[in-house]
Amino acid sequence: MNITFLGATKTVTGSNFLVEGAGKKFLVDCGLYQGKASDILHNEDEFLFNPAEIDFMLLTHAHIDHSGRIPKLYLEGFHNQIIATKATTDLCSIMLPDSGHIQETEAEWKNKKRKRKGEKPLPPLYTAQDAIDSLELFRPVSYDEIIAIDENIQVRFNDAGHMLGSSIIEVWITENGETKKIVFTGDLGNNDIPLLDSPTMIESADYLVMESTYGSRLHMRNDEKAKIFLDIVSKTIERGGTVVIPSFAVGRTQEILYEINKIKEIEGDNEEFRHKYEELMSVPVYVDSPLAISATEIFKKNANLFEEEVRKEIESGDNPLEFPNLHFTRTADESKELNERTEPAIIISASGMCEVGRIKHHLKHNLWNPKSTILFVGYQAPGTLGRNLVDGAKRVKIFGEEIAVEADVEYIEGYSGHADQEWLMNFIYSFITKPKHIFLVHGEPESEEVLKEKIEQDTKIPVTTPEFGDVINLDSLKTVSRLQLPDEHKYIRLELVERLETLKEEIDEMSSIVKEEMLTEDVKDEKLVELKQKIKDLEKQIVEIIS
Repeated sequence: MNITFLGATKTVTGSNFLVEGAGKKFLVDCGLYQGKASDILHNEDEFLFNPAEIDFMLLTHAHIDHSGRIPKLYLEGFHNQIIATKATTDLCSIMLPDSGHIQETEAEWKNKKRKRKGEKPLPPLYTAQDAIDSLELFRPVSYDEIIAIDENIQVRFNDAGHMLGSSIIEVWITENGETKKIVFTGDLGNNDIPLLDSPTMIESADYLVMESTYGSRLHMRNDEKAKIFLDIVSKTIERGGTVVIPSFAVGRTQEILYEINKIKEIEGDNEEFRHKYEELMSVPVYVDSPLAISATEIFKKNANLFEEEVRKEIESGDNPLEFPNLHFTRTADESKELNERTEPAIIISASGMCEVGRIKHHLKHNLWNPKSTILFVGYQAPGTLGRNLVDGAKRVKIFGEEIAVEADVEYIEGYSGHADQEWLMNFIYSFITKPKHIFLVHGEPESEEVLKEKIEQDTKIPVTTPEFGDVINLDSLKTVSRLQLPDEHKYIRLELVERLETLKEEIDEMSSIVKEEMLTEDVKDEKLVELKQKIKDLEKQIVEIIS
């Protein structure tokens, strides 16, 4: 019995695992790579398996970094069942065609440049219609239902608490009269996500494939993040600014709407709090993402998956995803009008990492404004515009134009849909029969290594952090081979170009800081002499590189 790790290895994107056992080959997830250009390029790669030979697929949830290459898989010959929860199936029915539309738009933009160079146009990774066609493969199932694939393989989907329909998948495989159980966590939810139940605790496993996005960090508690959210919004409103929230269209947007609606219950008797809450309720809240709007409707239709308290509210006629001053902007013209308004407002727009979509227009119109606030509420992958802003970039390029970052940039980590280190450890502690071995995936190298050390120290369970292409035999727990992507050198070249671009931006930023802060009258001569020598040393290093 083998697992081949073909994505989300030492990174948080492109989840894809191939399992071979009991005479079957099946996939768990098939996600798009997002973030850095060198990562995104992997989406074009050939699969390191024959899609036509895959017997079935298990999908943990609908987020594009887990589902986004399904249409490509379909185009290349996979036509068997994709088993997922009903809510995941519903969400994929809007998210995959939306992704196809993005692929078409990006291909059109790239081909205009290729045409000017006299080069042949390239097809998109897949089209919206390809995505629609692939939806025929989906087989919706319910939580807690044991599904027999055949006499030797059974699976069960459990609530992962990460997003609507997200699942921890248990897989039982019988070979040579012996049954072994693999548990795939997918993305494990933060334990206090609004709307959703907490992740299901699993009783036993032989092997655990677990995410590690926040394996080295702890989140703030739910009541703290709500107060911080209100303080940020209140401060921005009082100075006449706009709060722009780059949000993932599915999951985070709906949770923020719920939080805004429920925030009044935290400290209802506090006069200062009540004043801030009234300010919040006095400004319009715009959800500016067609995908988020459609996803919100799917959330309403799958309200049976909400936590018990929320279900009771809905039954009493109080829909937590609806409140006064909430507006949905569906058309591009409505979206543009938002940036022409002068009164304070809250704009929630996708994408959450600021790479594509309407959010880039809102950033262009608000980043330069010291009255406004850009509020991040979700994970930002390295290399994305969102990560650059969170890391303190003073200037960024949007649509080819350099924009000075004068707005406040805030990040409330507690809104993350991922479990932090404490709850990842609690998930492991909850096993009655502990796993024999744990494989950590879906995390940056630091997060994986910190979590690996803690798991091994506290539980004595051995942990592996696989490399891309590792084929690991579960009987011997040895890496039997490592598959290689074709032409790895092109990724090295692309990474070098990326690093040069980053270096150029950092030098520009350094130049601005030196001119604005160091060349003033109150800076001592000794400091200037020291700075001059450092710049000379930097010049020497540049000369050495190009000589």
